[in-house]
Amino acid sequence: MNTCLFVSDLHGKMSRYEALFKIIKKEKPDFVFLGGDLLPHRNIQNLLGAAYEADFVRNFLFRKFEKLKETMECAYPDIFLIPGNDDRKIVFDSVAEGEKAELWRNIHNQCVVIGKYRFYGYGCVPPTPFMIKDWERFDCSPEINTGCIAPADGYFSVPPRHNPEKDTIENDIEKLVGDDDLQFGIFLFHSPPYQTHFDHALVRNDGQANGTSVINVGSKAIRNFIEIAQPYITMHGHIHESVAITGQWKQELGRTLAFSAAHDGPELAVVKFKLNELHSATRRLIKV
Repeated sequence: MNTCLFVSDLHGKMSRYEALFKIIKKEKPDFVFLGGDLLPHRNIQNLLGAAYEADFVRNFLFRKFEKLKETMECAYPDIFLIPGNDDRKIVFDSVAEGEKAELWRNIHNQCVVIGKYRFYGYGCVPPTPFMIKDWERFDCSPEINTGCIAPADGYFSVPPRHNPEKDTIENDIEKLVGDDDLQFGIFLFHSPPYQTHFDHALVRNDGQANGTSVINVGSKAIRNFIEIAQPYITMHGHIHESVAITGQWKQELGRTLAFSAAHDGPELAVVKFKLNELHSATRRLIKV
């Protein structure tokens, strides 16, 4: 119970999933983490797009993971996943079928305890410029960055059970963690923490031809949580270009070691690490 693989932001690319299946079969990890933005991206109000995404879950993900489990038998890893901001909730809810078949576990807003390790998942991100808001929350307070859209002003694929005008990532994490001992807490986040190697985004400069700037768009709530609680490991995705900008995919934040598997190219980015040898972690790009 030691070897882990972490990927994120596959966006429904079948070639990336096929590459992942090959690695899992070959390397036989104990745990596999899928860090959100897992489904194909379609027009948010296009019903045909929604049907396509649901078919992708049922006819591709479910069948492929089911075949993988049959092939690997007792070597099949524990697979933990969370949604990302591009994964419409109306479609992502269908991953529950895979949970019933014990193919994976959706650990968004959940904690799973295995041995001394506590595995947590949280898929929400601070407000973005995009309209889909199923997995967006205010960060620490009801404020948004310039150019972003408030959660209540966007589109929800199903009626939200939370309060889009008030709920925050900060409060969600407090409720998720409570008074838990996080010495061996392992967190699967979609959003990166604020002002780290993982949250550098390119934005267009208004009024300049092809002009761009780099800004930090990570979660302040997640950064504050890591600095105060000091969990064992955190994993992040969401901002595809950040690692290419900073040249860094891992970062120490006190005693916490954080990883990013986000990638802005066509390859599959895979972070591999061992729970008892974190500093031997590697990140590789697999051609697909």
